[in-house]
Amino acid sequence: MKKQAKQNQHRMISTSFQTLKDLPTPLSYPQYVIHKHEILICGSRNQRKCYSYHTIKNQYKFICKYPSNVTLNKHCVVKLVDNNNKESNQITLLSFGGRYKHTLVMKYASVWSNDDNSNNEDEMNKSNKLKKSNNYNEWVPFTDNHNNPIIIGRDNDNYHEVRAVIGGSNNHLLFITYYPYNISVFDLNIFQFIKHDELPTMNSILCHCLVSKSENGQGQEMMKTNEKNKQNDQMLLFCSETGLSIEYDEYNNTFQFHQLPVIEIKSLHSYACVCINDIILFFGGYVTSFLGSNTGYNLVSKSVRKYSIQENKWTIFKTILPSPLSDCAAILNEDSTHIHIIGGYNDKNKTVSAHIKTKVRVWDGSLLPKKEIKLITEYWIRTLKIKLGWIDDFNQIIFQYSKF
Repeated sequence: MKKQAKQNQHRMISTSFQTLKDLPTPLSYPQYVIHKHEILICGSRNQRKCYSYHTIKNQYKFICKYPSNVTLNKHCVVKLVDNNNKESNQITLLSFGGRYKHTLVMKYASVWSNDDNSNNEDEMNKSNKLKKSNNYNEWVPFTDNHNNPIIIGRDNDNYHEVRAVIGGSNNHLLFITYYPYNISVFDLNIFQFIKHDELPTMNSILCHCLVSKSENGQGQEMMKTNEKNKQNDQMLLFCSETGLSIEYDEYNNTFQFHQLPVIEIKSLHSYACVCINDIILFFGGYVTSFLGSNTGYNLVSKSVRKYSIQENKWTIFKTILPSPLSDCAAILNEDSTHIHIIGGYNDKNKTVSAHIKTKVRVWDGSLLPKKEIKLITEYWIRTLKIKLGWIDDFNQIIFQYSKF
């Protein structure tokens, strides 16, 4: 029976995850931004190279390197939103923080555009000249409207393992969470901090998860607007024994915090997380209980966990990652159908170049069509009912299917 159970688990893993082309180099704590069919990988710990991965072609292209005077160690990269930008093929990235602070921007134009113009040499040359003249695809200092350099972060702020999301009524606010229990708001329009506050926790927030409820573009209904047409941004933060719902009132410049349950994840940190509609998925991580022991580096998790925002409920899946991972990145693609998981450390404390993907609907049953749910139900009946007996998850599958 144990052999059958292992075979079933292996089958579930192989059907749930697809192995893609390896990263050009092993990466830990990689930073990324989604742009159409591209995943822009913007450096990682002690790795200054940046790449674009094409999700359709399953190929990588080199973009650039961070400047030689920049040392990357758990920095943060976000995509800035320019509401006046009519050119959808070009975006601006902001890179900041890390153990050794830096603040840089990159105007990015797709490195794959030449492929589309491969039959037109004149167009390709024009495109390359334009990119070069406008400093595209290179990291340059972040400056204000008068070309004065701007550094995000005060002298005493510890931005090692910093996290940030973009929000505000005009996508002009940068929400920053960082060690030991700090949250700040930086106004990108006036290039100044407008708020510093402390998170209501006694535990330091290292290797944490910070997501915006609307960051995948499908949660606008979760964002409130007050009487002054200012936005109330809603975020969630998880780190070991800390779980917080954070609401920022833009008009009054105030935070409200609410505690969230963390019993199912408090033993973990350094996991990858991604927010999809009403759920947050967590992949892998280190087991906190053994941190600092001689064998701690072996205790890397394969687990996949889900937090339902609406139900305020956790689920630990029986399906696990193909191999243990920590300090990896989970990336939702442009159309929210797949999650890419890249890099990280394995259970031998080695940085890996692995790249896998999984369908969102594997983890969010509400996206499954009725016919597919029926097939899944019949499959579980055939493979598990006789061999392993009735399982608790089976009741839930039947109940969910009966609601359609």
